[in-house]
Amino acid sequence: MDPHLTDIELSDAVQAIRDGLLTATDAGTATGSPLRFELGDIHLEFTVELRRDTRAKGGVKAWVIDAAAEAGRATARTHKVSFTLKPVNAATGTGWRIAADDEGDASHFTADGG
Repeated sequence: MDPHLTDIELSDAVQAIRDGLLTATDAGTATGSPLRFELGDIHLEFTVELRRDTRAKGGVKAWVIDAAAEAGRATARTHKVSFTLKPVNAATGTGWRIAADDEGDASHFTADGG
Protein backbone atom coordinates (compact mmCIF):
# COMPACT_ATOMS: atom_id res chain seq x y z
CA MET A 1 0.00 0.00 0.00
CA ASP A 2 1.24 3.48 -0.87
CA PRO A 3 2.22 5.14 2.46
CA HIS A 4 0.99 8.51 1.17
CA LEU A 5 -2.58 7.18 0.96
CA THR A 6 -2.69 6.77 4.74
CA ASP A 7 -0.72 9.87 5.74
CA ILE A 8 -2.63 12.40 7.82
CA GLU A 9 -1.48 15.98 8.01
CA LEU A 10 -1.15 17.25 11.60
CA SER A 11 -3.68 20.03 10.96
CA ASP A 12 -6.19 17.42 9.71
CA ALA A 13 -5.67 15.38 12.88
CA VAL A 14 -6.44 18.42 15.06
CA GLN A 15 -9.47 19.23 12.86
CA ALA A 16 -10.76 15.67 13.38
CA ILE A 17 -10.60 16.20 17.17
CA ARG A 18 -12.52 19.49 16.78
CA ASP A 19 -15.14 17.82 14.56
CA GLY A 20 -15.55 14.94 17.01
CA LEU A 21 -16.14 17.33 19.91
CA LEU A 22 -18.74 19.26 17.92
CA THR A 23 -20.48 15.99 17.02
CA ALA A 24 -20.55 15.02 20.70
CA THR A 25 -22.00 18.44 21.58
CA ASP A 26 -24.75 18.10 18.96
CA ALA A 27 -25.56 14.55 20.11
CA GLY A 28 -25.82 15.62 23.75
CA THR A 29 -28.12 18.49 22.86
CA ALA A 30 -30.30 16.33 20.56
CA THR A 31 -30.95 13.67 23.22
CA GLY A 32 -32.11 16.22 25.77
CA SER A 33 -29.94 14.56 28.40
CA PRO A 34 -29.83 16.48 31.69
CA LEU A 35 -26.18 15.53 32.12
CA ARG A 36 -23.48 17.69 30.62
CA PHE A 37 -19.70 17.71 30.70
CA GLU A 38 -17.39 20.68 30.71
CA LEU A 39 -14.52 19.88 28.43
CA GLY A 40 -11.12 20.10 30.07
CA ASP A 41 -7.71 20.52 28.51
CA ILE A 42 -7.00 18.15 25.63
CA HIS A 43 -3.53 16.58 25.63
CA LEU A 44 -2.36 15.25 22.26
CA GLU A 45 0.87 13.54 21.27
CA PHE A 46 1.79 12.50 17.76
CA THR A 47 4.80 11.07 16.00
CA VAL A 48 5.28 13.21 12.93
CA GLU A 49 7.47 13.30 9.89
CA LEU A 50 8.42 16.70 8.50
CA ARG A 51 8.37 16.97 4.70
CA ARG A 52 8.68 19.75 2.19
CA ASP A 53 5.42 20.25 0.34
CA THR A 54 5.83 21.67 -3.14
CA ARG A 55 2.12 22.55 -3.22
CA ALA A 56 2.64 24.76 -0.15
CA LYS A 57 5.15 26.98 -1.98
CA GLY A 58 8.13 25.08 -0.62
CA GLY A 59 6.79 25.05 2.92
CA VAL A 60 7.24 22.24 5.40
CA LYS A 61 4.29 20.20 6.68
CA ALA A 62 4.03 17.79 9.59
CA TRP A 63 2.47 14.40 8.78
CA VAL A 64 1.19 12.11 11.55
CA ILE A 65 2.83 8.68 11.39
CA ASP A 66 1.05 5.61 12.74
CA ALA A 67 2.95 3.08 14.83
CA ALA A 68 3.13 0.47 12.05
CA ALA A 69 4.51 2.94 9.52
CA GLU A 70 6.92 4.41 12.06
CA ALA A 71 8.73 1.08 12.42
CA GLY A 72 9.66 1.15 8.73
CA ARG A 73 10.93 4.74 8.65
CA ALA A 74 14.21 6.11 9.88
CA THR A 75 13.91 7.45 13.41
CA ALA A 76 15.99 10.45 12.45
CA ARG A 77 13.15 11.55 10.18
CA THR A 78 10.40 11.30 12.79
CA HIS A 79 9.72 13.60 15.74
CA LYS A 80 7.42 13.50 18.77
CA VAL A 81 5.10 16.47 19.04
CA SER A 82 2.85 17.00 22.03
CA PHE A 83 0.66 19.94 22.93
CA THR A 84 -2.34 20.88 25.01
CA LEU A 85 -5.46 22.49 23.59
CA LYS A 86 -7.81 24.47 25.83
CA PRO A 87 -11.19 24.53 24.09
CA VAL A 88 -13.30 27.68 24.45
CA ASN A 89 -16.66 28.74 23.09
CA ALA A 90 -15.89 31.22 20.28
CA ALA A 91 -19.01 33.28 21.05
CA THR A 92 -18.55 33.61 24.82
CA GLY A 93 -14.85 32.92 25.42
CA THR A 94 -15.81 30.51 28.21
CA GLY A 95 -15.08 26.78 28.55
CA TRP A 96 -16.79 24.42 26.12
CA ARG A 97 -19.63 22.21 27.37
CA ILE A 98 -20.69 18.96 25.78
CA ALA A 99 -24.44 18.23 26.17
CA ALA A 100 -27.74 20.00 26.62
CA ASP A 101 -28.05 23.71 27.40
CA ASP A 102 -30.14 23.29 30.57
CA GLU A 103 -28.63 22.72 33.99
CA GLY A 104 -30.18 19.27 34.30
CA ASP A 105 -31.72 17.52 37.27
CA ALA A 106 -29.67 15.61 39.85
CA SER A 107 -32.68 14.62 42.01
CA HIS A 108 -32.36 10.96 40.94
CA PHE A 109 -28.79 10.74 42.20
CA THR A 110 -28.62 9.51 45.78
CA ALA A 111 -25.88 8.29 48.09
CA ASP A 112 -27.11 4.69 47.79
CA GLY A 113 -27.04 4.80 43.97
CA GLY A 114 -30.86 4.60 43.70
